[in-house]
Amino acid sequence: MTTRLGPWQGVAVYVGSVLGPGVLVLPRLAADAAGPASLAAWTLLLAFSVPVAATFAALGARFPDGGGVSTFVRHAFGARAAASVGWWFYLAIPPGVVAGALIGAGYVAGAAGLGERGTMVVALGLLAVAFAVNHRGLRLSGRAQLALTALLVVLLATASVAAAGHFDAGNFRPFAPHGAAGVLDAVGVLFFAFVGWEAASHLSAEFADPARDLRRVTAGALATVAVLYLGLSTVSIGVLGGAAATEETPLAALLAVGLGPRTGWVTAVVALALSFGAVNAYIAGAGRLGAALGRDGVFPAALARGSRPGQVPHRSLAVLGGLTAVTLLGQSLLGVGIEELMRVTVGFLAAVTTLGCAAAIRLLPRGRGRRIAITATVSSIIPLASVGWFLVFPVALAAVAWWRSGEGDLAVADAREVQ
Repeated sequence: MTTRLGPWQGVAVYVGSVLGPGVLVLPRLAADAAGPASLAAWTLLLAFSVPVAATFAALGARFPDGGGVSTFVRHAFGARAAASVGWWFYLAIPPGVVAGALIGAGYVAGAAGLGERGTMVVALGLLAVAFAVNHRGLRLSGRAQLALTALLVVLLATASVAAAGHFDAGNFRPFAPHGAAGVLDAVGVLFFAFVGWEAASHLSAEFADPARDLRRVTAGALATVAVLYLGLSTVSIGVLGGAAATEETPLAALLAVGLGPRTGWVTAVVALALSFGAVNAYIAGAGRLGAALGRDGVFPAALARGSRPGQVPHRSLAVLGGLTAVTLLGQSLLGVGIEELMRVTVGFLAAVTTLGCAAAIRLLPRGRGRRIAITATVSSIIPLASVGWFLVFPVALAAVAWWRSGEGDLAVADAREVQ
């Protein structure tokens, strides 16, 4: 008998696909970019998320096969456009997992007083363990991933509530020290915390009645994320004031204010566990994706080994590990910060979101669903544009994907799609 997701389980899984370790550091990055007006950036992205989440929920209900964005883009625009989505997803992982590892490592280094070199060592160790675990074919269970998500929710809620008693409204003046440009700049990095709404399209096949259940699940997930993000960002500025823009570990700072300094190590251990869980999941998914793309002719055929169910995609993981090592080394030598790594990742994933929403305009029937898809596409273009020159990465990769995807290779992929 097939196990189906209920509405509450669906909300938990959906929230887990959006929340990640980025939220452990994003309040600082947003406050640095826009000051207290970073609240406007958070609110703007939450507003943008409504049509985006609704669009992917509608696509999932209409095409409940779990194929995801690449499938929608293939149906709407053809195999070459779908190949671009594959390249964007795969190459978003190295900067994304390096950023995630550095976030968890930063909390450990902050608690232990290790400094920048110590942060690098901890991040390197976390990444090495994650890749080793995936090469062994081991994965965290779905329940373990949900437990980590629940832990993150508890951490965010505890930090916000515990520190709220030290709130000072005077910390919101001046409200917008960097003007509208600062808010747009904050949007560019905060989108990192809003990636994952496309998960509704993957979850659709897990519901008994996708058309009914996905609407409820999407609404519940949006409400949960809105409360957590707005609560955390408001308390961060109201309690920490100017330090909200400079504090490397904002959650640890809030917990120290609310519960005392001894919470530092507890926060560090939780942050490290959350970072490892997210990094491990991203690497596992990207490894399988690379092998599948090799099988379909989008990537070199040598990467196809390990694409069958139950197999370990060693070659894809090796390529991914090499790219991640180069990213970490470049980050260290060039002094690239977590913010820049996040913006590179946002450039790729915002492009995926935009193309997925654009596909919905073609695939959804005329009426309310298509109007929402148009709104979602326009909404996703704004964070895409806000990453600035980092757009060169997805544009360059789209050109590579278009060049590599010859008609012969795509005929194979199209045949698979028909089957």
